[in-house]
Amino acid sequence: MNCTHCTIQTVTFPALSARASSKTLISPFLAQVYPKSTFKNAHQTLKLTSFKVRASLDNSGDTNNWVSRLPIGALSGDKIFKLISGATASPIGQFISSPTTFLHSVDPRIKLIWLLALVVLPARSHIVMRFGLVVYIALLSVLVLPRHVWMDQLGRVSLLSGILFITLGLGSDGVPPLVQLRTPPPAITGLPNLPMSLSGYSYLIMKLGPLQFTRKGLSVASTAACLTFTVFQSASLCLATTTPEQLAFAMRWFMLPLRYIGVPVAEITLTLLLSLRFINLVFDEVRNVSLGIVSRRIKWKQLTIIETIDIFASYIRRIFKNIFSHAEQISQAMIVRGFRGDSNSHKIYFLSDSSIGMADFVSLLCLIGVVGAALLSDYYLV
Repeated sequence: MNCTHCTIQTVTFPALSARASSKTLISPFLAQVYPKSTFKNAHQTLKLTSFKVRASLDNSGDTNNWVSRLPIGALSGDKIFKLISGATASPIGQFISSPTTFLHSVDPRIKLIWLLALVVLPARSHIVMRFGLVVYIALLSVLVLPRHVWMDQLGRVSLLSGILFITLGLGSDGVPPLVQLRTPPPAITGLPNLPMSLSGYSYLIMKLGPLQFTRKGLSVASTAACLTFTVFQSASLCLATTTPEQLAFAMRWFMLPLRYIGVPVAEITLTLLLSLRFINLVFDEVRNVSLGIVSRRIKWKQLTIIETIDIFASYIRRIFKNIFSHAEQISQAMIVRGFRGDSNSHKIYFLSDSSIGMADFVSLLCLIGVVGAALLSDYYLV
């Protein structure tokens, strides 16, 4: 905001005196307004008074003055596209063939059983067991995945789980209800007051102003946060150490009995296989198009809002156009290879070895131990 100061000269006109004077002070301005006869035989005293006027200038004529107050530097288009390309740089839902670890040699059917157990256990076990599963999956990710992969994945999943834990912990039972007790006080009924608990039990864990963190909030928040972490990270581990053909083979093996009740097992298996293959193409297109926009060095500060929105709309259109183009190429490749719409008659090569090795026995023993510890935690951990 610009401020200017100026001084204005003013003239005050006192009452005209009746004394005659040999000298008369008449300004040119007064001579134009008043006739000369008014100032005859009169002495006029002119008193000069000055005062300051402060004027504030809201707009200096620049129409983009309000734009400078917006946080454009923190949310520029270049930074947004760099964040998108960085987020999709690490392999998400992709098979990592190197380095080969013991988890790569585990049978995919056992991995699916592990995934089912990790979905059920956090919701049915003790809070100590929930956080134990989180630590177990985090350590397994560090041992199996490459360093740049597990650092990126654990950071994002931990951030999401932490936000869920805080919001649900303070929001589930955070604001105490303002209700009146239905039971009369002990003084009216004649019953003695109940003694306070000697064990130090407290339903309220922590209080933050009007919000409070209670035992109910801790239970809900820990369940949601641990379940989110285990589901996302365990699925990422399974996809990183298992090929799409092996996962499709395991899914088909478990769903074979459902053929007798009319479930299209072959179509579901083929759809799963195509979906796992298509995930990599989606992330690659998102990253490639964003890198293409960043490499053009667009001067975002010189663009208007409409032009910026148009660039983001073009970015989304280009992604969908490339994805549909890849889908058409995949369909043409399947037709060339003999696919005519019948999933039962189409031969699918799963490339899966069904032999059971030492890694499978160890993983089964670990699964039995985790399930047993989760069942016993409700009885021994109070």
